[in-house]
Amino acid sequence: MMRINNYSLLTDFYELTMTAGYFEHKLNTQAVFDLFIRRSPKNRSYFVACGLEDCLEYLKELHFDLESLDYLKNLKIFKDDFLNFLGNLKFRGSIFALPEGTIFFPNEPVIKVVAPIIEAQIIESFLLNSINLQTTIATKASRVVYAAKGKGVFDFSLRRTQGVSAAIKVARASYIAGCLGTSNCLAGKIYQIPVAGTMAHSYVMSFKEELKAFQSFTKTFPNNSTLLIDTYDNLKGLRNAITVAKELEAKGHRLLAVRLDSGDLASISQKVRVQLNKAGLSYVKIFASGNLDEYKIERLLKRKARIDNFGVGTNMGTSSDAPYCDVIYKISEVSDENGNFIPTMKLSKDKLTFPGRKQIFRIMDKKGQFEKDILALENESIEGTPLLIKVVENGKFIYKSPSLNEIRKVTKENLDCLPKKFKRINNAQKYPVLISPGLKALRDDFLNSLKQRMKNAP
Repeated sequence: MMRINNYSLLTDFYELTMTAGYFEHKLNTQAVFDLFIRRSPKNRSYFVACGLEDCLEYLKELHFDLESLDYLKNLKIFKDDFLNFLGNLKFRGSIFALPEGTIFFPNEPVIKVVAPIIEAQIIESFLLNSINLQTTIATKASRVVYAAKGKGVFDFSLRRTQGVSAAIKVARASYIAGCLGTSNCLAGKIYQIPVAGTMAHSYVMSFKEELKAFQSFTKTFPNNSTLLIDTYDNLKGLRNAITVAKELEAKGHRLLAVRLDSGDLASISQKVRVQLNKAGLSYVKIFASGNLDEYKIERLLKRKARIDNFGVGTNMGTSSDAPYCDVIYKISEVSDENGNFIPTMKLSKDKLTFPGRKQIFRIMDKKGQFEKDILALENESIEGTPLLIKVVENGKFIYKSPSLNEIRKVTKENLDCLPKKFKRINNAQKYPVLISPGLKALRDDFLNSLKQRMKNAP
């Protein structure tokens, strides 16, 4: 497996060609960029901010080593003086960001970059990549956890995620969003996430008799066994599981759970629960898996499924119904030849952006629930709590990333404060994000001045 020790080249080629142009023509130019999500995917009204920790680690380590510079030199496109400049590059700008676990909404900046334009441009691709994946998955996982209504959810997505790195970040993002653990042992080691698993059909099928398979497994794990009972027939498998559970009881142990992986999970789980209870095994949990997501889990629970825990894989680990966010990175201010910052904005149809340096202010109602957000200029006096915090100041990293469990707690607190109508799995209401008078005025002034310039242009 190839090991990557330097991520300076994890950027789009045009970032470097633009940077070379800046080097020759705008070397001292400063800029402000906003990273935000333009619109919500279907059935989404909110996002869970995730990925900041990786962005900060990348910025701390940002440099072009000799191997990277040799690669660029061999492309025979870039001039030596530019490559020498890259050889001394470090991030010297400032970063404002939403702490991980913060709930946010379309058009609200997740990250605001204030930096020399060369630095701000080079970091774009990495920031977008990190925030896109991890925010997408944390948001999806939060929906799965919400649909489960207090039942346990575990990340079982390792084998279906898009690559090794994604699998590790998915486990982290899912845990932040409320999952109880992951099947991914490496993620468990790296992030100290609880690991969980049961058994595969192959284990049962490797024995001549299902009962023998169950007995051998519980002999190895007498206090931590979950038996997969649907390899041949759920109810016959259940009878074998009950036999083994009674054998364990006689030896002072307890069967942890049985697992269902196919069929009509609602109906089967009800029958399994009845039989377990009749056998005096009310403590044995029912674990379900098999192409689950928030939609299926919601339907199962509406049908009174007797399921205690869910193993959710592909659909959560790839966010199958919304596999990416419409995350973008746009310039909102740029300095002129005198060093003065001038607001700027994009005017493309359906892609209009807001100029200036912005802040998000959150308004709470009397019950402590989110009521509305106001997107404003950072220097406006607005009622509410400002959400963007400074994490890097002129190249100095002033923010200590919280522990994973602290981020998980923040996520839960944010989700608890978001009214149910915005969390519905289907037909969620759109959360109100208002534009402040100051930001509206700046946008209108800029549009009017631009129209005048275009009118007077030759």
